[in-house]
Amino acid sequence: MIAFQGVIGANSHVACLEAYPNIQPQAYETFDAAMEAVTSGEAALAMIPVGNSYAGRVAEIHNIIPKTKLSIVGEHFSRIEHYLCGVQGSNLNDIKEVYSHPQALMQCQKSIEKLGLKANKTNNTALAAQQISEKQDKAKAAICSKLAAEIYGLDVLQKNFEDDSSNTTLFLTFAKEPIDPDPEKYKDIITSMMFTTRNIAAGLYKALGGFATNNVNIIKLESYIPETESAQAQFFISFEGSPRQKNVQMAIEELGFFTKRTKLLGVYPAAKKRSVK
Repeated sequence: MIAFQGVIGANSHVACLEAYPNIQPQAYETFDAAMEAVTSGEAALAMIPVGNSYAGRVAEIHNIIPKTKLSIVGEHFSRIEHYLCGVQGSNLNDIKEVYSHPQALMQCQKSIEKLGLKANKTNNTALAAQQISEKQDKAKAAICSKLAAEIYGLDVLQKNFEDDSSNTTLFLTFAKEPIDPDPEKYKDIITSMMFTTRNIAAGLYKALGGFATNNVNIIKLESYIPETESAQAQFFISFEGSPRQKNVQMAIEELGFFTKRTKLLGVYPAAKKRSVK
């Protein structure tokens, strides 16, 4: 079983079906609950969104990842296609209000403004579809996936409602045990870590220097302020290669020398849609 946050028909549900078509998806109310399901053994995997090409990172996740004991074992890029959906028999001229998750509303902001709709927030895109189905009000619509529209019996009023046709969300897959992909077998491997720099001049610059000198390409670097340590930023880094490779080993060693703490989050094959070379 693979856990995801939300309800049946959510974009995370769609991503689970895309990445793991042979594993049964299971919905959980929160990200914490989805990841706890893996920790407890109730689920084998958890599929968690960490960032969107249009709306940016999912901030809530960056407060969860440092505390989890789970490992990242995969990534998946899901093309997010938003559909404006209403109750059966409704049309665009009927709609006055739209409901969806804040991220979806942000990703469809121009389309919403063009139609002059009032935007209302919900906890999930599929939950919005469920609520619209229950209300049976032709003046209200949901921004949701096509799957959610089918599940909750809604009519699609406008497809590709998102402002950016390249709208894509990156999902990370978490498991209880880490994996160690062989660089000889996998062409592209990614290593993800967390670290906190020492309180020294140019600390971040020095910490990252080893990646340049050892020819290791950084593909993501994000800073954030942990809830419990408001005075000091931590960093999430992803880079090409495996710790099995000598140049990657040396880069990690130099990172450790200039940091207070490091945490290996996972080593995993790059998604097919990612061109890291």
